[in-house]
Amino acid sequence: MKADSAVVRDALGVGVAVGLSGFAFGVTAAGAGLDVLQICALSLLVFTGASQFALVGALAAGGNPFTAAAGAFFLGTRNAFYGLRLSQLLALPRPVRPFAAHWVIDETTAVSLAQPTRRAARLGFTVTGLTLYVLWNLTTLLGALGAEAIGDTNAWGLDAAGPAVFLALLAPMLRTTTERIVAGVAVVLGLGLLPVLPAGVPVLIAALAAPAVLWLDGRRIGSRKETNSRKAITDRQETNNRKGTDR
Repeated sequence: MKADSAVVRDALGVGVAVGLSGFAFGVTAAGAGLDVLQICALSLLVFTGASQFALVGALAAGGNPFTAAAGAFFLGTRNAFYGLRLSQLLALPRPVRPFAAHWVIDETTAVSLAQPTRRAARLGFTVTGLTLYVLWNLTTLLGALGAEAIGDTNAWGLDAAGPAVFLALLAPMLRTTTERIVAGVAVVLGLGLLPVLPAGVPVLIAALAAPAVLWLDGRRIGSRKETNSRKAITDRQETNNRKGTDR
């Protein structure tokens, strides 16, 4: 059984490493034209880094606020699927669930799913969520306040810090061929359409990679099953014919 100290150590490692990138979000959001109150409200109330970076990135590129918000929303829908899995794994009391739902993000999900027992998963979820929430919001505030001192955020490349952290967490989770194909198609769609479509729209189209690939994969599996079924029927008929001939 995994010791509590090991769970806490792993959770703190993830929380601190990712929480510090909130500084990059604060600076990037300020560069996109948001004020300190708006930036802090995003981190306090939205609290999902990839969606936050997608929103301010689209705004900084001159995208429509509604399109930017839609792109951020679609990125955030993955947390709903995480919640379905974590609700079974953690089995938290009903009064706690609405508060815990706010912490259902990539990092807390990854730490929770890596634990061998429900108790360890709860501990990992709590420590990761608390550490990350406090640090992310604190560093967001510091980044927003320090944006003027830093100057041009593009020169520092801080706008790429959040997406880089997100990709680093996502990459180890792509274990099957289908998952890798979905990721690859999404990247091709997003980057390929970036120069020709308004900011925020490529993210929405890239989100279609998952249902499209899964639909094609389902058809491929169905076709294979149908072929195997026909082959089995043919083999059975040939076997019966041979038996009839032998008689």
